[in-house]
Amino acid sequence: MTIELGLDTFGDISTGPGGTMRRHAEVLREVVDQAVLADQVGLDFIGLGEHHRDDFAITAPDVVLATIAGRTERIRLGSAVTVLSSDDPIRVFERFSTLDALSHGRAEVILGRGSFTESFALFGYDLADYEVLFTEKLDLFAQLLTERPVTWSGTTRPPLENVTVHPATESGRLTTWIGVGGSPQSVVRAAHYRLPLMLAIIGGPPAQFVPFAQYYRELLAADGIDPLPVGMHSPGYVAATDEQARDELFPHFQEQRDRIGRERGWGPTTRLQFERDASPEGALYVGSPETVARKIVKNAKALGAGRFDLKYANGPMPHEQLLRCIELYGTEVRRLVDDMMADS
Repeated sequence: MTIELGLDTFGDISTGPGGTMRRHAEVLREVVDQAVLADQVGLDFIGLGEHHRDDFAITAPDVVLATIAGRTERIRLGSAVTVLSSDDPIRVFERFSTLDALSHGRAEVILGRGSFTESFALFGYDLADYEVLFTEKLDLFAQLLTERPVTWSGTTRPPLENVTVHPATESGRLTTWIGVGGSPQSVVRAAHYRLPLMLAIIGGPPAQFVPFAQYYRELLAADGIDPLPVGMHSPGYVAATDEQARDELFPHFQEQRDRIGRERGWGPTTRLQFERDASPEGALYVGSPETVARKIVKNAKALGAGRFDLKYANGPMPHEQLLRCIELYGTEVRRLVDDMMADS
């Protein structure tokens, strides 16, 4: 078993000299530089999350990914996630199949409903239609993936009759995942449409997601389908030592979580909670390269996951620290994960 290592970011607004907040345009250029470094140190994937709020800079992942494609050689490029409920499946397919062409087949799309809902009102959708929007749009997108003429009808858009969408991919299939944050129904959807499963493990013990991975494989097996990839996404940060990593991440992690928490009615984030989440049983991959590597290997084996994506930006951490994290992750963590897997 081997484990691919990827990165995810939402383009969190970072701080500059003197603690001043960077402008969105500056952060977008920083994200491109971070992806270029990820390619240089041999990481497998960079995923950009879509958000429509002032604390994250990335609203159009495909545009940023196209820029990254022109400056990189091998790293795969994807969304993390594309909020399909408030987008048009045809336009999503067109954008990512175009990215696939420009990057010589390196495009991926991770489809999900997202944990933020600002895009619904922004693009004229009713949150009351949350479930039906995703269900119908995923059904249409799955048909588009065949790259054959599509006939489709539903309640959320006009019907299609024998429509072919362009450009087709050179491989004949756009790599597409379903992002799952804890809903069994989403696991069922991923199995039904024969799409790889990406588990977003952002809180609680990763072990609680083992039944989801098992259920997914059972559903596939019941239909006579060979196993499909399972991946996992979690926040974290790598520094030279455990103490340095936790001390550098905590104030930024706390600031971001408390801002979101005020919107959602959560209590303040404490250092004790943070340390619990950063422990071997928690969802945060924070520490030295060895600490992070051991946690990746442990949970990847438990889940049968073939890819781990580290959400390396968590609050207003300066660009220079993020670059150092990426370098350690792509060199030291990568080497240690490979060694640990070879010895097991």
